[in-house]
Amino acid sequence: MKSVFTIHLFLVIGILILVGCKQNKDKSLQSVKSIDSDSTNYKTNRPNIVFFLADDQDIYDYGCYGNEKVRTPAVDRLAKEGMLFENAFTGQAICAPSRAQLFTGKYPLKNGCFANHTKAKPNLKSITAHMKSSGYEVVLAGKSHVKPDKVFNWDKEWNPVPKEELPRDYIPLDSIEHYFKHVKKPFCMFIASKYPHGEYFDVTNASAEEIKFYPFNKHKKNSQSFVKKKAGYYRNIEEDNKQLELVLEQVDKYLDKNTLFIYSADHGVSGKFTVKDIGLKVPFVVRWPEVVKAGTKSNQLIHYTDVLPTFVQIAGGEPDTTLDGKSFLPILLGHDIEIHEYVYGVRTNQNILQASVFPSRMIRNKRYKYIRNFNSIEVLDTNLGNKANVNAFIRRGAEKFKDEPFEELYDLQNDPFEEHNIIGLPEFKSVQNKLKKDMFSWMKEQGDFLNTEPGNMPIITANGFRLDQNTRMRTIPDSLLNTLNDEDYLSIEHW
Repeated sequence: MKSVFTIHLFLVIGILILVGCKQNKDKSLQSVKSIDSDSTNYKTNRPNIVFFLADDQDIYDYGCYGNEKVRTPAVDRLAKEGMLFENAFTGQAICAPSRAQLFTGKYPLKNGCFANHTKAKPNLKSITAHMKSSGYEVVLAGKSHVKPDKVFNWDKEWNPVPKEELPRDYIPLDSIEHYFKHVKKPFCMFIASKYPHGEYFDVTNASAEEIKFYPFNKHKKNSQSFVKKKAGYYRNIEEDNKQLELVLEQVDKYLDKNTLFIYSADHGVSGKFTVKDIGLKVPFVVRWPEVVKAGTKSNQLIHYTDVLPTFVQIAGGEPDTTLDGKSFLPILLGHDIEIHEYVYGVRTNQNILQASVFPSRMIRNKRYKYIRNFNSIEVLDTNLGNKANVNAFIRRGAEKFKDEPFEELYDLQNDPFEEHNIIGLPEFKSVQNKLKKDMFSWMKEQGDFLNTEPGNMPIITANGFRLDQNTRMRTIPDSLLNTLNDEDYLSIEHW
């Protein structure tokens, strides 16, 4: 009898626990869905939004991200006054594709801009249309690098401004200040700097002691040319911080506290054109007084494609379900929840000055990363077709990156700089298989033109840098000049 009573008691307790857990879960989910609190009230008092985007700066080159040898006081200030994201990513480490993701909420293959200097698909609805429909004015101040105009249809757009004795144009500070001073409606402004992208300052007597080195560049510590270039890059970073400081002064002077301010950089310069974290991981700092708790950090995975749906939700709209990104507004409001299990990366080395055929794809969760280099020298023979002129360029691409294997797997928790490829180790076989399967599913969903198995290596082109022509950074043999015909390429103009 006692045993029956005990069983019934445990059953009742179990049911109560389950009901309680479900109620707590429902309450938690409801709080995230509604995202209402006394401190935000953003639905009736929508914030102005300012997004400051730097150009070609490693996440490792900020004081707030651990580099004590570079001066980034303005970004460090934002981190103290807001939230610093430790796992923010772009899907492609190159200028135009990175920005197109930010403005469309879609990864490069889906939005069409996956080679530099190319256009996004002409039928896309970008952030300009999304935010205008919510009653916001949408402004671009500075560098654009995105096309076509009918997709990126800014209400106002101001170009960078030349400044004497400086290596790069400045952001249009006068226009920004005038706008802040006189604006009468909610707005979303992207301030796109041309710093610290080269050309760099000419620094004399540069010393390696003034530079912080990491595993990916420590072998260059004794290279005076590298040290000099790095010192100039650091000086460019300082100049960009001056711009940011001036913008923050204007924000604090003319706008109220209900202003969401985000700082980021489009990709890392040390990993440009790769799918390594030194290229794809980006700085991402958010300040929103009385909403985002000061001095906080988040290690949740977020992505550039998440910016558009986040802004749409903040503006009071419903994010488009066809977007690749998801709103991370719950994190800004203090809910430490997972936004993504994975982020993804794309690489193409074509349509750039040093164009080569070497496409890659990557998938990454918080701990592991899987990379496939589709034209690795390991699988070159299977990639060759029946056109000798095309094969010549496929072979050149594989040989240029001959040290990069077909597959790569990294344990980022123990190997954050991706130095030790653990592909093929028995203890990681299940991890490898799951990541590979999930990456292939993503590629299919994105409409990727690459096969998941070796073979049929396409070459792509656009109205830019053709494989069979010389550029100022690449010379090819005379025997290969002008040997490719239009039909040899996979056209990507309206991919």
